[in-house]
This record gives sequence, C-alpha cells and structure tokens, in this order.
Amino acid sequence: MPLQPKKYIAGLKACAHGGTNYAEFKELGIKPEDVLDFSVSTNPFMPPPGIREMMQNIPIERYPDSQSTELTERLAERLKISSENILVGSGTTELIRLIAQAYFRQRDNVLILEPTYGEYEVACRISGARALKHRALEEDSFAPKMDEVSEIICQRRPRAVFICNPNNPTGKYLPRAEIEKILKACRDALLVLDEAYVTFVENTWNPLDLIERFNLIVLRSMTKDYGLPGLRLGYAAASRDIIATLRAVMPPWSVNVIAQESGKAVLGQDNYLQETLVKVREAKRYLTGQLTWLGFSVVPSDAHYFLVKVGDAKACRRTLLKQGVMVRDCTSFGLPEYLRVSPRTLPECEKLVATMKREIEKPGFQKERNR
Repeated sequence: MPLQPKKYIAGLKACAHGGTNYAEFKELGIKPEDVLDFSVSTNPFMPPPGIREMMQNIPIERYPDSQSTELTERLAERLKISSENILVGSGTTELIRLIAQAYFRQRDNVLILEPTYGEYEVACRISGARALKHRALEEDSFAPKMDEVSEIICQRRPRAVFICNPNNPTGKYLPRAEIEKILKACRDALLVLDEAYVTFVENTWNPLDLIERFNLIVLRSMTKDYGLPGLRLGYAAASRDIIATLRAVMPPWSVNVIAQESGKAVLGQDNYLQETLVKVREAKRYLTGQLTWLGFSVVPSDAHYFLVKVGDAKACRRTLLKQGVMVRDCTSFGLPEYLRVSPRTLPECEKLVATMKREIEKPGFQKERNR
C-alpha cells in the first residue's frame, strides 16, 4: 500500500495564479515572449534601470545571508521601525505559509474575506486549520461588510483573520477605522493584513504603528512594486515576538543572494518608482475608460488592477490568448463571469482594447455587456 499523506493534505489542490501556463502555451503553439501579459499585477515599468546589469556581479558562489541582514536594515530605516520588527521572505506567499506553520493548529478556525487570494486557504489546509469564509457581494461592488465580519469574529473566535488590502482581485482598499475595528474584535486572534499591492493605491494609511499594540502581521511585496516576480521578494512587519517566531520556522537561505542584492538596489529608486506609478495610473484610466465605452461593466477599484464582467471568463481568456493577449480568468476566485485586468504600457493597453473590440462578438464576450 502506498504511503498516505496526512488526512487534511489528501485532495489538496494547487492554487490558481496569473502568469504563464507553460503547458497551455505549448498546447496552443504560443511562445511566452509573444504574449502581452495583463494577468499579473506587477509594475510593468520595472525593474529599474541598471538592475539587470548589477546582477552580473553578484557572488552566486556563496551562500546567501539567512537573516537578509543588510536588506532588513535598509527596510527598517525606510519604514522607521526596528529591524527586529521585519522578516524578509521569498515573496509574501512563503510568509503566508510560514504564518500558518507557526500559528495554526489542527481544527483551528481561520477567517478569510472572499473573493480573495487563494493561498490563504491553501495555507490553512496544509496546517489542518478550517477556513471560515465571509464573501463580499457583487451588488455591493464586492465591498465587505465589516460590521458582519466583526460579529463573526466575536462569535466564532477564529485563530486568525486574513484581510488582503487592497483586495485581490477586487481592488477594494479598507480605511484605517475598519481595520482597527477588526483588530479590537480579534482580541487574542492574529490579523494578517496583506498589503502586497498597497504601493499602487493613492491616499493610503500606514498600519505599522499598530504592530506592537496588536497581534498584527503586515505583509508587503517588493516583487509587485519593482517588477521582480522571477526573484521572489517580500517582507513581514510585526511585533518582535511574532517576527522571532516566524524566523524560527523559516528555512535557512530562503531568500537567494540575487534577490537580496536586488532588493537593496531598488530601495534607492524612489523617484523612479513614483514616476512609474504615474504611468500605471494613466494606463489604468485609459483601459477602464475604453472598456466602459465598449460596453463592459468595470468594477471600481482602488488598486491598479480591476474586474471586468464579460460573461464567460474562461472562454474570453482563451479567445484573447490565441490573439497574443493574456488576462486573468477569475473563475478560481469564484467569479466565473469576470476577468481581472492589470495595466501595461499605453501602446500595449491599446493592443488589448483593439483585440477586445475585434473579438467582442465571439462566444463568451457578449453575454454580459451593457446594452
């Protein structure tokens, strides 16, 4: 008899993500370099100049610093907190799994606000915890009802709560008062505030002054900000005790030396980052305006990415992909009628609009257009 995994691992499925599906591309005879990718929500104008050239001189023959000491210190200086409040990881997804490994027990309840990033539930399943779900509704433009969320926390006493802010895929950004309401309801529960896309939001607030007063972990992604998805780089900010616990369960050499050196380099590119954010917002305005003009229902978003209601998202994605344009089918989020679109450069956005205009009457597209 073959060796069986733990019972709560049996049947575990990988979480769907945006980006290139190489097996699918091979099936369709498509080369990745020939496709414009609007399915991933990284900064399309990154990485900054000089980063690729810098990589040629990185000493890959040596083990990386398991503590990411220099990068952690630079982040601490930038964020105006202690380096003991920061843990650098190989992307925020690794940190999500570390949190589950360190804090979740079998049969713990963990509250997840949906629709949202699927890796929260995967992390729960791996640890044997049970995912409680509160789902925001389409008629509310996918804005969660935080009074109801607070009531669930008070009644069910979850071990932890995951909130993606701004949310993926809806782009909804919650104000400080709403998050503080949740923190007060949590009491001894852990709130994981995933701010992977917060750099792309205008008029944000900073939760880092709350990390020593509450059981709060703030996650942020350098992968998204600086266009480094191939390197994987993110960090957690929390109390010293929480960071020490996460560090104890983190594998050694988790963050490779190229990622660490690149992270240090991009932190000195504030002006370039701000210039790119202006371009990203301009591209978003163009896309939302043009798609609305074409008759599609575009859900308001505080982030740079946004939802578009098309009818049959799976069919629409496939149609566009055959034309060299890739968008995110949101079926895995429980939104089979929606695509998620993230801006690229204006000329590339123009190609997306032209392609959708040309393909608009094919099966899948016309069902949910505004007439």
